[in-house]
Amino acid sequence: MNKPLKLLVIGGGGREHALAWKLAQSGRVGEVLLAPGNAGTAGEAKCRNVAVAAEDVPGLLRLAQSEGVDFTVVGPEGPLAAGVVDSFTTAGLRVFGPTRAAAQIEASKAFTKDFLARHGIPTAQYRVFTEEQAALDYVAQRGAPIVVKADGLAAGKGVVVANTVDEAQAAIRNMLGGGMGQAGARVVVEDFLAGEEASYIVVAAGTRYVPLASAQDHKRVFDREQGPNTGGMGAYSPAPVVTSEVDARVRAEVIEPTLRGLAAEGRPFTGFLYAGLMIAPDGSPSVVEFNARLGDPETQPILMRLDSDLLDLLEAAVAGDPTAAPPRWKPQAALGVVLAAGGYPGTIRKNDPIHGLDADFGPDAKVFHAGTTLRDGQVVTSGGRVLCVCGQGPDVRSAQRAAYSAVAKISWEGAHFRTDIGYRAVSREEEK
Repeated sequence: MNKPLKLLVIGGGGREHALAWKLAQSGRVGEVLLAPGNAGTAGEAKCRNVAVAAEDVPGLLRLAQSEGVDFTVVGPEGPLAAGVVDSFTTAGLRVFGPTRAAAQIEASKAFTKDFLARHGIPTAQYRVFTEEQAALDYVAQRGAPIVVKADGLAAGKGVVVANTVDEAQAAIRNMLGGGMGQAGARVVVEDFLAGEEASYIVVAAGTRYVPLASAQDHKRVFDREQGPNTGGMGAYSPAPVVTSEVDARVRAEVIEPTLRGLAAEGRPFTGFLYAGLMIAPDGSPSVVEFNARLGDPETQPILMRLDSDLLDLLEAAVAGDPTAAPPRWKPQAALGVVLAAGGYPGTIRKNDPIHGLDADFGPDAKVFHAGTTLRDGQVVTSGGRVLCVCGQGPDVRSAQRAAYSAVAKISWEGAHFRTDIGYRAVSREEEK
């Protein structure tokens, strides 16, 4: 009998908790290390946290070598942009994720917009600026609504969808004036796209790929898409807007030309390629953003629906052909509600004890931790998005009920969440 495999998941958020939870279900896995993990992964079966920061590339490499790790999965964008995959591959270690060059598709929004233009991939009209006055003049000329994006990595908070010219110009002054550090040293200003958003994620290896289940996330902090953009306040899968016709168009017009273009430019992409899309009323897709990793909180409901071995799929991709181990999906829907710390997405409270995590949530709910840590044996808040509480059921309405039933059992000082996650899909179901 083959020796059980030891895996490493890099990161400490909700996405990484879900990845470790799913990978640990493989019969071939003996242990999953998380660097650094969180309070939830500390109690997960077959999982062990290790105090190495996600962006400490030399430390991660030492950890993988000293522990005899068989396979590594990179969760967040920071280590990808820092070249962790390049370092592991050079050392002869198997690792799932894109190289630094391929991860540029997320690390620089200006690079991505220019790439899309070069390859004729649909996206909003745009301009890139480093000079404040030129950007202000452009916004005054284009009018609102209009979108202002910091060029670099900003943890999901570098996008302002401005409803007025004044709001857009304030965002430009903040970003180019140093308010977002190096991430905002360049800005992309692009036209506002009308339609419905969808998250379309594939497991890719060069030009070969398999899609994961579709999902839709909710970026605004308050109900009915009010308030500032966040890293995501909830998500559900599947996304009804991704019909079979839309799916075919996304593959042909977005995914395939993107993978071909990256390969042709010497940046072949192996990893999770995430296309954030706007689907117009006529079904045509446009790229809003690309990520070089799984979305958070989309990962949690997507992986709740996965009915096959995640390790098989990722190993097949690293070997060059993810289609050799295609994923299977449960017919049920899954939905996740993010519980955020007081003040999020602005200045947040930390170290508040979380109550109710020992409740019986039943077989249709699962709590994934994100911004949590252990202090004297008590789980306390340590980040902006603290938990993602997921439910599953035969349809989105049932999954929504299961998730919010679990949410009602959890509390801490200042906690807040949206009460309408999945509302678009639920209204569609009710119409039927």
